[in-house]
Amino acid sequence: MGKTEIKLSGYGGQGVIMSASVIGKAAAIFDEKYSTMVQSFGPEARGSSCSATVIVDDHMIAYPYVKHPDVLVVMSQESLTRFGSEIAEGGILIIEEELVKLDTVPNNARVFSVPATRFAEELGKKLVTNIVMVGFFTAVTQVISHDAMRRAVLESIPKGTEDLNTKAFEKGYEYGKSLVV
Repeated sequence: MGKTEIKLSGYGGQGVIMSASVIGKAAAIFDEKYSTMVQSFGPEARGSSCSATVIVDDHMIAYPYVKHPDVLVVMSQESLTRFGSEIAEGGILIIEEELVKLDTVPNNARVFSVPATRFAEELGKKLVTNIVMVGFFTAVTQVISHDAMRRAVLESIPKGTEDLNTKAFEKGYEYGKSLVV
């Protein structure tokens, strides 16, 4: 597939950093690709702006920083304002549709929206919003295989939450698949 630069953004407590970690783990361990991850968050952590970048490639990665992500995942309005203009021309913009309102589409991006928070609440725990988003990301980008991402999710979550997180991942994945033709 070649190199894909990804940026995930939101606010502390949404699981942005964990999501990036899961994506990197899925690529490097279960899909036999190379990946790097760099994270950024404010000193107050929960509630403040945060972001993480992941690069996935079939070849070794010499430079781990992302300037113009091919895929931008936005889970808060502030993140769209802050990072929207960074997306590569014609990239994929994934938004949490109930938290992010899109007035204009930056850089001719292809936009995919998902009510990840609502789906997580319907499953009984808002805490799995990020796993819904990871499933959705997997379906719409196809950067990492379904099996690799699912395995990475299961290895990254607390024991005893496997059923809930699997349902969250599959909910996001199936919703994403329904949008990709």
